[in-house]
Amino acid sequence: MSLVSREQLIQMARRNLAHVKAGTVDQAADVYRVPAENYYDPDRGRLEVERIFKRLPLVLGFSAELAEPGAYRAMQVADVPVLLTRGTDGEVRAFLNVCSHRGAVVVAEGTGSARRFTCPYHGWSYDSDGGLVGVFRAQDFGEVDKSCLGLTALPVSERSGLIFGVLTPGISVDFDAFLGGYDEILAHLKLDACHLVGRQEVEGPNWKVAYDGYLDFYHLPVLHRNSFGPKMPCEALYDAWGPHQRVTMPNPHYIELEGKPEEEWESADLVAGVWTIFPHVSIADFEAGGKLFMVSQLFPGPSADESVTVQNFLSVLEPNEEREAANVEMMKFLERVVRDEDYFTGNRIQKALKTGAKSDVLFGKNEGGGQSFHRWVDALIQTGDEELPDLFARGIGV
Repeated sequence: MSLVSREQLIQMARRNLAHVKAGTVDQAADVYRVPAENYYDPDRGRLEVERIFKRLPLVLGFSAELAEPGAYRAMQVADVPVLLTRGTDGEVRAFLNVCSHRGAVVVAEGTGSARRFTCPYHGWSYDSDGGLVGVFRAQDFGEVDKSCLGLTALPVSERSGLIFGVLTPGISVDFDAFLGGYDEILAHLKLDACHLVGRQEVEGPNWKVAYDGYLDFYHLPVLHRNSFGPKMPCEALYDAWGPHQRVTMPNPHYIELEGKPEEEWESADLVAGVWTIFPHVSIADFEAGGKLFMVSQLFPGPSADESVTVQNFLSVLEPNEEREAANVEMMKFLERVVRDEDYFTGNRIQKALKTGAKSDVLFGKNEGGGQSFHRWVDALIQTGDEELPDLFARGIGV
């Protein structure tokens, strides 16, 4: 964790403190309009999948679940079968989970540890580095060059306890340009030292309807009035690294820090809030017998009206029986809140927008996070492959 990233945390705390003392919040220049059809148009939905979810780095997994050589995770992401492995050299790799023989899925969805993966169709086998190491009844198959028939590699990079991968093989990806130093900030969450203690899925509406909520504190005391909302203010402050954003609220606790030298400010006091990773991840923390991170991965569904959110739970503390019970209780609570409050409302929004009753949806001046998110979506679907690094370098002028 660099001194530069710590200084950024301190700068954000200073800014938060200034808002607390002044009784103000962040204000965008104006109310922002998003065409309602952007949430349900099938052509738009397909374009977003191709130009965003299949071109940009996505958070596909966690260092915590691939802790040892041989560990793997197989999953389906936007209809793409993906295999993550940690090789014998300790490096994380990502592959299309597709056999080089006849295209069968090699590894069933799930996690585990294995030195070799064998295709269930014809028995071809691969090692954790993706190399083809065995052809069933090779003497009867014919001569092939095994070195050219390994699993198809995907671009991958492990940063701050998160495993980023791109779903398109062969695409040129500049992870540093995409993250813009945000990974150094995320390192202060210390996710790389956490334990993966649970995972569950929640089906929802269009991915942008769902994701709007992760960037929005305005709804907290209203929609969540029967769960945790009454304790929550609705004001938001936003900090951005390109398309990635941190959402916080004016925090009176920072007044207590004001009298201390800044070098004594604990990093743990500086990392509150919701950390989002464009285009699909939200990181929030809760207390469940110790700090518990919920890392939500949001993926488009089979139609523009659908999405699926994978809620991953990472605990700061080593699991034990007592903590497991507290974690399970918190997981059930958060599943219920998202399913029965956020996504229940989102699914109704999805149906209502398709009636044509409203031509646009509105984002207010204190909903700058949503404004920025939709501007980045628009910019990315209009940007060619070769221009992507320049777009991330210059930003979109929000």
